Amino acid sequence: MRIIDSSAQWDEDVRDSIAAEVTQGELIVIPTDTVYGIGCRADDPHAVTRLLAAKGRGHHMPPPVLIADPSDMQRIGTNVTDVAITLAQNFWPGALTLIVQAQPELGWNLGQTHGTVALRMPDLPLMCDLLRVTGPLAVTSANLTGQEPATTITRACEYFGEKVATYIDGGPSGLAIPSTILDVTEETFRPIREGAISLEQIMEVLQG
Repeated sequence: MRIIDSSAQWDEDVRDSIAAEVTQGELIVIPTDTVYGIGCRADDPHAVTRLLAAKGRGHHMPPPVLIADPSDMQRIGTNVTDVAITLAQNFWPGALTLIVQAQPELGWNLGQTHGTVALRMPDLPLMCDLLRVTGPLAVTSANLTGQEPATTITRACEYFGEKVATYIDGGPSGLAIPSTILDVTEETFRPIREGAISLEQIMEVLQG
C-alpha cells in the first residue's frame, strides 16, 4: 500500500507504475471531480470481483466505468442515441454518468448489467491522463456500502486499508456530491440518481 501525492509526485513514471499495477489486477483509489473512487480495469473480471468485495457490494450493483474521451462511448457502446451524444457533448468531462447499450462483443463482466454499461468522463486532467494509459476503469465511490463516500484520501484509507495497492491523493474533493446517473438506452432519458447535475440542467440542454 502506498499513497501518492498527485500535486507533488505525479509524473509519467508514477503514472506508468500505477497503470502497471492496474494491469496486474490491483485496486487503486483515485480522486475524481466528484468524490474519491475505488477502481480497477474494466476488462478484468477477477479485479472487478475484488472491487465489489472490498466495497461490500454484490454483482447486482455493477460499477460504472470511467473513460478518457467522449469517443470511447461509441467504441464501448452500441446504438448510442442522439440524446446520449448530446448530453456527452454538453456535460463531459463532468459529473454525468450515462447508461448505454454495451457492445455485445465487449466481453466485460461488471455484474448484472443486462447488456448495458454506465460511462463517465471525469473533469480531472490527471485522471484522464491515467485513463489513456490504463484504458477504461471500473470505478465506484470509495466507501463501504451504506457509508458516506470518501472526500479525503484519509477517509478512503480508513475504509480499505491494505486492500488497495495505491491511493492517489488529490486533496479534499472539490465537489462532494456523486455524479448524476441517467439511463439513455432509449431515445429519451430515465433518471437513476440525481447528483451534481440537476435534471433542470439536463432538460434545458435537451430542449435547446
